[in-house]
Amino acid sequence: MKEKLYTIELHDALTSGDECPFCYLERDLEQKAIEFVLGSSYMESDTRDRTDRQGFCRRHTKMMYDYGNSLGNAWILKTRLRYLREGLKKQTAGFQPSAPSGLARLMGRTQEKTPVGSWVEQEESHCYICGRVEDTCRRVMDTFLYQVKHEKDFMDLVRGSKGFCIHHFGQLVDACARGLGQSEQEQVLPVLFEQMNRELERIQEDIDWLIEKYDYRNKDKDWRTSQDAVQRTMQKITGGYPADPVFRDRK
Repeated sequence: MKEKLYTIELHDALTSGDECPFCYLERDLEQKAIEFVLGSSYMESDTRDRTDRQGFCRRHTKMMYDYGNSLGNAWILKTRLRYLREGLKKQTAGFQPSAPSGLARLMGRTQEKTPVGSWVEQEESHCYICGRVEDTCRRVMDTFLYQVKHEKDFMDLVRGSKGFCIHHFGQLVDACARGLGQSEQEQVLPVLFEQMNRELERIQEDIDWLIEKYDYRNKDKDWRTSQDAVQRTMQKITGGYPADPVFRDRK
């Protein structure tokens, strides 16, 4: 099946006025994934089979709790817990304690990785919701490159946005390196670099002025665009929306 091109969604994100269009899309995808998991889909065996095996990271477990639907959460937790219990029994059945190796002692390590610890680490390395979001975000990145190649006015749209958070900017530069030819990169990357430097300077001015406003000599001066500079700077540096309210079931 041909993958969907997220041209409309990407266009809306770039014109949203957000500090990062990929954060904007990622939040929407994440919330829709929470709604999907805790909607009627939790009763579907194929969905539950995937959630049993993939589980949920700490962040998305908290989001699921905050969202509500105790019954939906309970069904998902019931079968995920059963899956983990069975796996843990297998890992602990033949476990034999052992002293640290000589090399470990020489390197100052008192503990080595155990099969049980490795199994737990592996189980914590995947998340059903993270996987859904990351897969779609990859396709959105592909759509970005498609637009660069096929829409002559697309970079004007990008220039008119507020740039990207540093996290997604790194991913975008890597995607350009993989998906664009050298001549295309030579046209696109300088635009992206100039834009990011300009937008980060804007954010720097906002956070600097926010601090200056706490000086009594500036108390009557205009806030300019700095009142929400803390949350926007956080987003620009790490991605995400620290000021967002808790996402809850809206039914």
